[in-house]
Amino acid sequence: MKLYYAPGACSLSPHIVLLEAGLPFEKVKIDNKTKTMDGSGDYRTVNPLGYVPLLELDDGTRITEGPAIVQYIADKAPGKNLAPASGTLERTRLQTWLNFITSELHKGFSPLFNPAMPEEAKKIFRERLATRFAYLDKHLAGNEYLMGKSFSVADAYLYVVSNWAPRVNVDLAPYANVLAYRKRVGERPAVQAAMKAEGLIK
Repeated sequence: MKLYYAPGACSLSPHIVLLEAGLPFEKVKIDNKTKTMDGSGDYRTVNPLGYVPLLELDDGTRITEGPAIVQYIADKAPGKNLAPASGTLERTRLQTWLNFITSELHKGFSPLFNPAMPEEAKKIFRERLATRFAYLDKHLAGNEYLMGKSFSVADAYLYVVSNWAPRVNVDLAPYANVLAYRKRVGERPAVQAAMKAEGLIK
């Protein structure tokens, strides 16, 4: 398998999950601004939309969209318990969390990275994110991870998205349970290894 990624972007989530799963893969670094692949070539020849992540399978099949990719990886390593079995209510709960993260958090952060976005509009997005993090904080008061006591692919995604908070002046200090959760997830060996591989920590 081959993972197309940009350091610190949402592609860090499947990077973490691949390491958690213990599956062999290659990495291809993408410059998010120029859309060029490490070495040479236009990434848009691989993914016409130009964004990461993209997972290319050994037979050339390409999977886009992080929540789909991480579930595919989890199903390839069922013994790692990174996702409940397909067709179960627990799998639906996992998909609920993945959708919440992608639509309510990920897309909430996106406008804050846009230099053309007026500060008045950014204030609205920060307030909206605050309500979402307050919701998470309440949930995490009684749960070690999103799904309860077990780490799942949704935790990799939430960790990555919440990493963006200090870069765009989203204050997580009021959410003690979120901060404790981030520390817990951040100490996992696979998370540390992925962060180091992408040059995000030493």
